[in-house]
Amino acid sequence: MTEGNRIVVILGSIREGRINDRVAAWVAGQLRLHGFAPEILDPADSDLLPLQIGDQAAIARLRERMHGADGFVIVTPEYNHAEPGHLKTLIDSVTSEWWARPVGLIGYGGISGGLRAIEALRIILAELHTVTIRDTLSFASPWRRFDEEGRITDPDDRAAAEAAMAVFAHRLRWWADALADARGARPYDREDG
Repeated sequence: MTEGNRIVVILGSIREGRINDRVAAWVAGQLRLHGFAPEILDPADSDLLPLQIGDQAAIARLRERMHGADGFVIVTPEYNHAEPGHLKTLIDSVTSEWWARPVGLIGYGGISGGLRAIEALRIILAELHTVTIRDTLSFASPWRRFDEEGRITDPDDRAAAEAAMAVFAHRLRWWADALADARGARPYDREDG
């Protein structure tokens, strides 16, 4: 098992007052506990916001931050039964950085907990030659579950989320290692074959 797989955790919301920071903080902490090296990629950062208008310098910064990652975890809300538009723009702004990498999906929102956004992202990410992790985490009403520091407040909720995260992390590690070995043996070429 490879320790310290570099995983880029992509936040799905840029809205002011978002809960995304809390959920992503919990996710990053859990990934660390499972031996990963998570890095937060926040599209609300001022150097990435110009992505929304196709700014080439912002796209270059995004490429640099994603380059060489062993995998990705997207933590996203659900807007109108789908992923947020700016998240789709971020995803579409780069291509080869995604290829032959695992992507874990974690959703949150109202009663659906972001599940429709997760399913919409699976279709998009398949087109980018990623492997999405089957196991996901979904948080309904996260504003009731997470405190300001990103801790799950209810002990039963916390235990269930940590158990689900253990499975998620195990699958993410397996795919990150397997795909790294495959890329090392034969560089990925989406035009090959």
